[in-house]
Amino acid sequence: MTGRAPRASASRLARYARPRAALDSLRHDLAHADAMVALSAIGVATGLVVGIVIVAFRLLTEKSLVLAGLMDNAEHFESLSWQWRLVLPVAGGMLVGLLLSSVPPASRLVGPAHVMARLASHAGRMPWRNAVMQFAGGAMSIVSGHSVGREGPVIHVGAASASLLGQWLRLPNNSIRTLVACGVAGAIAASFNTPIAGVVFAMEVVMLEYTLVGFAPVILAAVSATALSWLVYGPDPAFAVPELPLSSLLELPWIVLLGVVIGCLAAAYVFGTQQLDERSRHLPLWLRTTAAGAFTGLCALAAPEVMGLGYDTVQLALLGEIGLAALVVIVLLKLAATVACGGLGVPGGLIGPMVVMGAAAGGAMGFVGDWLFPGADTSAGFYAMLGVAAMMGASLQAPLAALMAILELTANANILLPGMAAVIPALLTARAVFGQDPMFVAILRGRGIDYRFDPVAALLERTGVAAAMSGRFTVVDLAADPQQLATALAESPDWLLVADDREVRAALRPQALAAAGSDAGATGEGFADAVHGADPFVTVSLHATLREALQRLDQGGAQLALVCSGESARVGEVCGVIERRQIESVVGYRV
Repeated sequence: MTGRAPRASASRLARYARPRAALDSLRHDLAHADAMVALSAIGVATGLVVGIVIVAFRLLTEKSLVLAGLMDNAEHFESLSWQWRLVLPVAGGMLVGLLLSSVPPASRLVGPAHVMARLASHAGRMPWRNAVMQFAGGAMSIVSGHSVGREGPVIHVGAASASLLGQWLRLPNNSIRTLVACGVAGAIAASFNTPIAGVVFAMEVVMLEYTLVGFAPVILAAVSATALSWLVYGPDPAFAVPELPLSSLLELPWIVLLGVVIGCLAAAYVFGTQQLDERSRHLPLWLRTTAAGAFTGLCALAAPEVMGLGYDTVQLALLGEIGLAALVVIVLLKLAATVACGGLGVPGGLIGPMVVMGAAAGGAMGFVGDWLFPGADTSAGFYAMLGVAAMMGASLQAPLAALMAILELTANANILLPGMAAVIPALLTARAVFGQDPMFVAILRGRGIDYRFDPVAALLERTGVAAAMSGRFTVVDLAADPQQLATALAESPDWLLVADDREVRAALRPQALAAAGSDAGATGEGFADAVHGADPFVTVSLHATLREALQRLDQGGAQLALVCSGESARVGEVCGVIERRQIESVVGYRV
């Protein structure tokens, strides 16, 4: 009995047109690190799936209160009476807490931090229950006016949609990692009409690396998701602002100071959220989310702008239509309410509030600058834009993603040069002065997960075991006679898999029989000696990456692994054999 690994064909696209065999060939191609064509095709499909899910989420959150007759606009919480501003987040917090408490603790983990954790420990394979909790809990949190954004839920739901699509197609884990990046990019692109920012965020914040093979499918996913979003919402940018150029280079020192101030604000935001998350975990979840709702409601009594997404407030700040005192109050109360919501477990986004706080703080700096330098032609709206970029860049420690986001959100290219002058001081202040990690990395480290870029691990995660294993093997029975052994060896296999009761017990090189003194299998005694002296092996899934295979080898103290389509090394489920040295050849040294 001989096993063969699928071989690559010259005409990949033509082969993909044949259903079942095409899917098997697609899986094998995707196991390779350079499967750009196959990944690009999957990326387009992923973007469409994610786009549908995200548009549904937006429609749900934007129409619920309007249809209920409480508001005429999904973001106009300022129109609510003070009683509704207090009761709505409290009731919503309690319902969200009860919803999440109805599932096991592992199914309550949501948000971008959960996506990053699954990438770090599960090759991006995301469970559907968490995605359902994120969709429902995130929608309830936004609709009930909590100080959260929608990007956290859409990133999780988008990544999960892409991951579940890959799992349904039974794709190898190395490609599922790329699909998760496609899902993140598509979700941000469809939700905010920011395809470039979606791509950069996925690579800079989530994947922590830029690769040519990864870029192509992620870009296509962002394009297809954005195109679908345009069908529903149109192509207009999120914020309508006039052309606001830098009036003079003499403003640059003030812009740098703006970056320093917002860097302090970002450090306080990250520190407060991480500390509250860590210190409140012993409390019942429903109590935490209800308390977050109550605190948000109290803040909303003084400043209703802290409720919900707050993009109407951002729009007014960008137009310079909010006064200095109001901007300062919004910054302080939005910071307090968002730290409460994020730290106490409300399943909403943490990036949207960065936009609100950044716009308000930047606008305030613009008013102060205009007062200090009355001759300068400064604009509070211009500084509000800079504040958004600086706050995002410092909190996420992703300067390129922040600059691309503000560029696409406002369609104002004049922001780039001064934006860079604001983002880097903000980043340096948060990281070098206060020693703060990026928001989601800080949350993960508070949970005991060290999320960082490992170049060796990244290299091994780009390739699946199916691309590196040897599929030339022959299965022989443990009780095989010399004639059967000779027949098996005549096929010139790389490996002899010795089975007993249809379970593989040993993996031998043909040369091992000669070394055992059996004259290449001529005697049963030499064969038995070779089987007895065979090296131990472990099993690894056909979907695994080389990194996962290496981890299994380390755990089992073995030098080779059987690659299996099922859970065990039964005959018919073994697809190939991979050795440690084959994995080491990918990185070029012993690991």
